[in-house]
Amino acid sequence: MESQVVDAGSARKDSLLLLVAAVLFAGGLFSFYYFDPQLATVVRLLILLATTGVAIAIAYQTATGRDVWDAVTGARTELRKVIWPTKQESIQTTIMIAVVVVIMALLMWGLDSTLLYGVEKLTGRAS
Repeated sequence: MESQVVDAGSARKDSLLLLVAAVLFAGGLFSFYYFDPQLATVVRLLILLATTGVAIAIAYQTATGRDVWDAVTGARTELRKVIWPTKQESIQTTIMIAVVVVIMALLMWGLDSTLLYGVEKLTGRAS
């Protein structure tokens, strides 16, 4: 029972921290646009970046924030494992796709024309 109380308190704390982070980010975004005539763009951008950084730091303190960070680092690790195609492979694949698209377009045009001809003959509306 005691672990459930700790988990509930931790969940409340995490929810509160995430809410604070969201409000802080929204406040930074609001201030970026609200102070448009009064402050230079660079200053407004620095305010936005600062509030975003603090909001991310606060969100990282939660279990959800750490899970998201773990997912991002895992995705970066998997991205490094990808074997990217060479320029020649990319060009060849693009050409093959273009050829298939043209062939399919011609087949669809032929089928449409054939069906139109048949319907016109059946309905007596030949042009």
